[in-house]
Amino acid sequence: MAKLVFGMNQSLDGYVDHMGFGPSPALFRHFIDQAREQTGALYGRGLYEIMRYFDQDDASWDAPRREFAEAWRRQPKWVVSRSLTSVGPNATLLGDDFEAVVRRLKDEHPGEIEVGGPVLARSLGDLGLIDEYRIYLHPVVLGQGSPYFAGPRPPLRLAARERVDEDVVRLTYVPA
Repeated sequence: MAKLVFGMNQSLDGYVDHMGFGPSPALFRHFIDQAREQTGALYGRGLYEIMRYFDQDDASWDAPRREFAEAWRRQPKWVVSRSLTSVGPNATLLGDDFEAVVRRLKDEHPGEIEVGGPVLARSLGDLGLIDEYRIYLHPVVLGQGSPYFAGPRPPLRLAARERVDEDVVRLTYVPA
């Protein structure tokens, strides 16, 4: 049975914003390794459109970006959207009745499925489908952006903490 894991970089004041800050080389290496091990990824429209950047080849990419793109392209991706009419390679579009499909994905696949996007994570959390929340806490204050928790914080219990980089701590929470 797959485990649904929602993990994102977060500022000290609770925001996720890929333009406000990004991973250091060591943290990016962590994400490359994680992408290689994941069973797949489940995205909301917004984050999927950002991640589609890795569907393209860019001659200016360094070796780590090429490695991440290779790992990302390999994984199956499921995209929850009411507005998209098509998705890219190795991706499947899920419509309004995504709950049944996600439950089936969890039942049929082993390993971890990444959940991408705070709005989708809230919907899945409300349905009791998120198994683990991973906050990659960065020492920055943004004062704006998308909050990590798109709604009220669900009842959680700290399961683990790990220093992933010089300035970044990964906090792992599970539903309480």
